[in-house]
Amino acid sequence: MPSAQHDLLVIGGGPGGYVAAIRAAQLGLNTACVDKEETLGGTCVRVGCIPSKALLESSEKYWEARHELKSHGIEIGETKLNLEAMMRRKSSVVRALTMGVDGLFRKNKITRYVGMARFEGPGRVVVSGKDGETAIEAPKIIIATGSKTALLPGIQLQGDRICTSTEALSFPEVPRELIVIGAGYIGLEMASIWGRLGAKVTVLEYLNRILPGMDTELATEAQKLFAKQGMDFRLQMKVVGAEVKGERCVVRCENAEPLEADRVLVAVGRVANTDGLGLESIGLEVDEKGRIQVNERFATRTEGVYAIGDVIGGPMLAHKAEEEGVACVEWIVRNYGHVNYEAVPAVVYTQPEIASVGHTEDELKAEGIAYKKGVFPFRANGRARSIGVVDGFVKVLADAETDRVLGVHIIGPRAGDIIAEAAAAIDFSATSEDIGRCTHAHPTLAEALKEAALAVDGVAIHI
Repeated sequence: MPSAQHDLLVIGGGPGGYVAAIRAAQLGLNTACVDKEETLGGTCVRVGCIPSKALLESSEKYWEARHELKSHGIEIGETKLNLEAMMRRKSSVVRALTMGVDGLFRKNKITRYVGMARFEGPGRVVVSGKDGETAIEAPKIIIATGSKTALLPGIQLQGDRICTSTEALSFPEVPRELIVIGAGYIGLEMASIWGRLGAKVTVLEYLNRILPGMDTELATEAQKLFAKQGMDFRLQMKVVGAEVKGERCVVRCENAEPLEADRVLVAVGRVANTDGLGLESIGLEVDEKGRIQVNERFATRTEGVYAIGDVIGGPMLAHKAEEEGVACVEWIVRNYGHVNYEAVPAVVYTQPEIASVGHTEDELKAEGIAYKKGVFPFRANGRARSIGVVDGFVKVLADAETDRVLGVHIIGPRAGDIIAEAAAAIDFSATSEDIGRCTHAHPTLAEALKEAALAVDGVAIHI
């Protein structure tokens, strides 16, 4: 069996893994990365964040052409959907980014291995690829194998008929009827794509609300706006089974009549992808969700083995994994690393976009933290009026005594871009007055954040 030695081996080539590998190479380590796929980027780049955003953008333009351009004085006649061309564009976006990551590996002289990795004792990993096995020895190893789709009991996946988001990114035609199980960000983004393209979408959610974990006021507004777009929400629905019957898919729910559709998307979250790593050979165990326990340095209980991203606790977000990858490597090399988990934003790329950072209002109430609140609607923002997207608002939550910003929640145009300023404010312990006194260019959507910050003390100007 061929063998190799490196200073650091990263298992997983997704956002957490490839970023960790690049930072390690920058800091002078002889670095290698193993991934089971030929292309780098992990779930996010290949079959997650990037292809879904490409389709969200394309479907939004199709929707605008059919329903909104006329109000701008633009008449283009009959609008036709070329789904094959839309899918080709999605694939080209993915291909460009995976090639970009591959180029970064070459630039930083990172060694790549393609295949399945498994531990065979401390400091030793065997990679099984199409050309056989290779033994790799490294004193430092980072596990960054990401996550996989969670499933429900009673549901058997069947191709692209009863499927996960991976298959839903490549439907061969627009379903007439689509049932989405799960009203989290993945389910709502996929519902938006196919709903805009013409599918009748029904969203089933076990809880009594959509977007679990996000601020309730934000989620309530989002459900109202999505319903206007044609999504049919069925809340407090416990799905107990789904099967294909001829040309139809049948979903069975507890205490409810069965529902039928052309296709069913299962989007009930994700679980850590730690199967088959041979963790038992190095004395590591996982919890009930497959996650690995680490300390503040991302070190596991096994000397020289670290873990980051979706395989440890916290939100399953690509940017969170990236920050952990950098911090983990810096702990290894420089004996210091840092991730501020209170300043990790989350974004839902629907229309309107939804973004949050910091504490929700629900959390502050539950923890008994006294806070002040400022809200500003996009309807009162000049830029939002100009682009014709006025639904939604910005909400700023600040400590009642110190005025330090505790949370910012946005539903509206380009919320995912605006939230970056709020994340920086929280990271630097800014107050709502700090944001309110910063000069924001006019007319911009970011002015809505400034006004919401001013509204914390009741001094908003434009409302």
